[in-house]
Amino acid sequence: MCFLFFVAHFFHKPSKLKILKTQHMKKIMILALGLFAATAANAQDVRFGVKAGLNLPNIIKDDGNNNFSTKVNPGFNAGVTVDIPLISGLAFTPEILFASKGYKATTSLGEFTQTTYFVDVPILASIKVAGSGLNIVVGPQVSFLTSTKNKFENGFGTVESEYNEDSDKFKKSLLGGVIGLRYDINDKFDIHGRYALDFQKNNEDGTSRTPEYKNQVFSVGVGVKF
Repeated sequence: MCFLFFVAHFFHKPSKLKILKTQHMKKIMILALGLFAATAANAQDVRFGVKAGLNLPNIIKDDGNNNFSTKVNPGFNAGVTVDIPLISGLAFTPEILFASKGYKATTSLGEFTQTTYFVDVPILASIKVAGSGLNIVVGPQVSFLTSTKNKFENGFGTVESEYNEDSDKFKKSLLGGVIGLRYDINDKFDIHGRYALDFQKNNEDGTSRTPEYKNQVFSVGVGVKF
């Protein structure tokens, strides 16, 4: 029991409310949604859609406390898409997705799992390859952190903790990039695979509780256009 109390204290420290940062993040999200809707409303031949898939996230460790190895923490992504043709073979394809990321790590004390939940806003270009159903998708992505869940397990038991968007442990918005392939099976259905990487670290001063890292995610999924 004493050991579990120590682990709980180690992974669950009180968080401060960062009201101004939260309001700033919400304003950015509203702006992104407004641009998304305005672009779609003013374009011709616009097609909306939905998509869902499997995320295979891990992290790229940066400076700071990184004396541990990590592995994939499987998750998911789901959301809405817009396909806006620009010229022949080129389309603007922004998306709004809810996605889980994170990693697993085996330490000398036990198994640690961190799962982070984001609203991802990829701003993508889709480039058709030689008039086929194959498309290259590439572009920047802004990710908005909504919550973080930590779980520590060993032979003594399990300790879990959660941090919401007001926690000061992590950055609330991250800029990254996406590159991948999409194959249009027909005019309604597609399958796709991607790699996404954050260009920014999750925080600027990593500690043993919140080490510095960048998210990376391999994903596969299916999409439906209406």
